[in-house]
Amino acid sequence: MKHARRLVAGTLAAGALALSLTGCGDSADPTERLAARTAQPTAGTDGATPSTASQSQSPSPAPGGASDEAYKKWGLTAPLQYAPKPAQKPQIPKTGPGKVPVMDRIPVPADDKVVFLTFDDGAEKDPEFLKMAADLQLPISMFLTDSVASADYGHFEKIRDNGSASTINNHTLTHPNLRTLSFEGQKKEICGQQERLEKRFGKRPPLFRPPFGNYNDDTLRAASECGVSSLVLWRVSMQINNFQYAEGSALKPGDIILAHFRGPGELKGTTETQMTTRMLQRIQEQGYRIGRLEDYL
Repeated sequence: MKHARRLVAGTLAAGALALSLTGCGDSADPTERLAARTAQPTAGTDGATPSTASQSQSPSPAPGGASDEAYKKWGLTAPLQYAPKPAQKPQIPKTGPGKVPVMDRIPVPADDKVVFLTFDDGAEKDPEFLKMAADLQLPISMFLTDSVASADYGHFEKIRDNGSASTINNHTLTHPNLRTLSFEGQKKEICGQQERLEKRFGKRPPLFRPPFGNYNDDTLRAASECGVSSLVLWRVSMQINNFQYAEGSALKPGDIILAHFRGPGELKGTTETQMTTRMLQRIQEQGYRIGRLEDYL
């Protein structure tokens, strides 16, 4: 019963936050434009093959290797604060057999002011963002959709390999509402992207995020059968200028922040780097550090 309540609560939180992906607040309409910009189906790669480094899992460096001057270059008034890898991972609530757990906030102590950066889909491939992510050593968990990201998977490989210990995870093949699909249809979307990402990057992703935050019991079973360890949602979404919260009006310890790989066409003239600077400013204003999601899951 407790597990069922957690799943219902997670689904409701995801539903509330899904509104932020459909034009609420000061956002554009990224889901419509994602569909409009979806490329024709490809083989799932950009023609490159994984490097030797891609095929092996390198140890995770501690986040926060940015130079003292990098923050000024990208419009911040103070250096970012990064959370070190915890000595022990938080205890994740157990789920039913054959299902993956659902995480929308990491269970950290109430005084541990750490949040986590996640970016979805892969529609925008801004070279300036590559520089920003490398300069600031941002630990980003990327959730990529094949239909838009595969035109240049190399772009996201550069983010992964810039020394920040950023990671590449699964956001389905074509970005459907999974709740409208059968179990087999969901499994095709999730397992298919697992296979394409493993072929391209040399590793099967451990984390999965359902498009729009929409999932059901079949999603949890399909993700488990596809080798996923956790289904990751969010409690806070970055719009163009400010955060939108699922509850309250401020960040909470352990919050998973959702952002998107988006450009001026979707952000009403704002660039991806400008949006990210505003997001980092909001994190600093509230006195939070940035952690690496995979260090806690």
